[in-house]
Amino acid sequence: MKLLGQPNSINVRKVLWTGAELGLALDREDWGGATRTTSDPDFLRLNPKGLVPVLIDGGLVLSESNAICRYLASKCETSLFSVDPAKRAQIDAWMDWQVSDLNNAWRGVFMGRVRKHPKFADIAVQDESIASWNTAMSLLENHLQRAGPFICGDAFTLADIVLALSTNRWEMTPMERPDLPAVSEWMGRMSDRPGFEQFCRNGVA
Repeated sequence: MKLLGQPNSINVRKVLWTGAELGLALDREDWGGATRTTSDPDFLRLNPKGLVPVLIDGGLVLSESNAICRYLASKCETSLFSVDPAKRAQIDAWMDWQVSDLNNAWRGVFMGRVRKHPKFADIAVQDESIASWNTAMSLLENHLQRAGPFICGDAFTLADIVLALSTNRWEMTPMERPDLPAVSEWMGRMSDRPGFEQFCRNGVA
């Protein structure tokens, strides 16, 4: 299997961490960032959206990081993405929340203060993003206080992978944030997971 993308991308790291959990050898090829541009026609033929990551598995070409993680876990038939419909739906629900509400919350302040994008230089835009992001993370805190050791209860799943990467970004972005002990403890519980130190808490937001 080949994975197209550059290793600092949060979405590429989702897939790399999933691969580490599954013991998969993913042949990574650099695209995006300071490497080969994703507007290259060769890349756009694989993914017209022009975004990484892209997984190539035989005749399958698949984009969207959460979809790739689900595919890999389903192919390997592991508890990362339960075969039980009710449990799988819970994993799906938190993964969907991560890629929609949570990602939209951090965009303004992360793009303004970390990426230094001029479109997000407005302090009011950054402050609104901080408030939204902290609200979303407080929701996660309240959930973890009730749910158990991991996002979907007793078992570590894909939901933990994608939300931990977003949490790592929240911890590393220069801004005011509340103390969320359940979130901190949850992140600590994953310190010995395959790939956590390499792909999540690796000093890259």
